[in-house]
Amino acid sequence: MSQPLRDPREVMREESLMHQPILDAVSGGPATIPEIAARIGAPAHEVVYWVMGMRKFGLLVEHPEDDDGYFSYGASPIESGAGK
Repeated sequence: MSQPLRDPREVMREESLMHQPILDAVSGGPATIPEIAARIGAPAHEVVYWVMGMRKFGLLVEHPEDDDGYFSYGASPIESGAGK
């Protein structure tokens, strides 16, 4: 039996707590939402909220779609240290 979906407001409140785990998950290179979710042990539908928030504020950048039709996300040059 699957767990009930959490209130999206609760998921969004956790975004700042998820910044470092997500940045760690993409430290080796860009990853798709399902890959990030697997790496941090969170449901993909929650990871979407966090990644989109991080993208909005410039912490992550979007890369082209892969063969499966998923976009991948990586740390922005500033976050990864390339801009320092």
